[in-house]
Amino acid sequence: MIGAQAKACFTWLCAVVLGCGPAVGAEAFITDQSGDEVSVLDLGLKHVVARIPVSGKPAGIAMADGRTAYVTSTEGKHVSVIDTASRKIVAQIAIPDTPLGIAADPAGGFIYVAGFYQPRLYKIDLKAGAIVASIEVGASPSGVALTPDGTLIVTADRDDDQISIIDAKTFTRKGTVKVGAHPFGVTVDPRGERAYAANVESNTISVVDLKAETLLGSVATGKRPYAVALAKGRGFSTDQYGGTVSVFDLATLKPVKRISVGDYPEGIETSADGNSVYVVNWFSNEVWAIDAETLAVTAKMPVGDGPRAFGTFLRETL
Repeated sequence: MIGAQAKACFTWLCAVVLGCGPAVGAEAFITDQSGDEVSVLDLGLKHVVARIPVSGKPAGIAMADGRTAYVTSTEGKHVSVIDTASRKIVAQIAIPDTPLGIAADPAGGFIYVAGFYQPRLYKIDLKAGAIVASIEVGASPSGVALTPDGTLIVTADRDDDQISIIDAKTFTRKGTVKVGAHPFGVTVDPRGERAYAANVESNTISVVDLKAETLLGSVATGKRPYAVALAKGRGFSTDQYGGTVSVFDLATLKPVKRISVGDYPEGIETSADGNSVYVVNWFSNEVWAIDAETLAVTAKMPVGDGPRAFGTFLRETL
């Protein structure tokens, strides 16, 4: 008879080393704007395992099911569609404006791209590989996010100091909510009830009730908050000029801690299990991992030149 401990050890060895069962891992697809590439970072091995050339200064990224990554190129005015398994670009979709923020429909049928200058939100049918509709939003739309059920789309309208709330089915704007000065990144909670906007000029995070379309409150952060992640009942904002991640309590909206990270942190996302928060540092060319419970830095991983990863960039692998 094999003991329980020995059996568990054998099962792990079989799955991970011998390849006779599924072994779940995770990767980060990091848009390296200065390097014109996407770095594929194995989060278990803690190093880059592939580099995918992407022209036009890639910045924004979105994933829905982990099989495909959608990348905006700010100078190329296109979205690159990347097969994450083969590490290859399988399509490029032209955008008639400078694309930045991007989000993917959870059902997999559409992606939504913010045109920064016109300003409009573009709806792209992935089967057709083309824009099928667009609507006007506020000035300089930056971040884009969807509720988990895909019914609402939110844009951070930077130069109008607001977020726009859009009905995904009718693709019409339902309303707007004033937030802090120059919102850039926007994140929707797992219940689809609240949106968190990072306001780069007022050094705050605004919290919005999406159903009531009202501002619930705000939280002070470090200098130039860029984007927000949620984990373990806390919010985490990348403070670009501060070189920190500000942590706050989601229930009380009170600050908890500031964690020093690399230079110019921008992209941020929570792991699928909610245990880790990954921070992308633009100027120091690194991705840092933070334990969401203890708030300790657990890893520092080099990537390509000028990483931004503005959006959702993590995927699970087998």
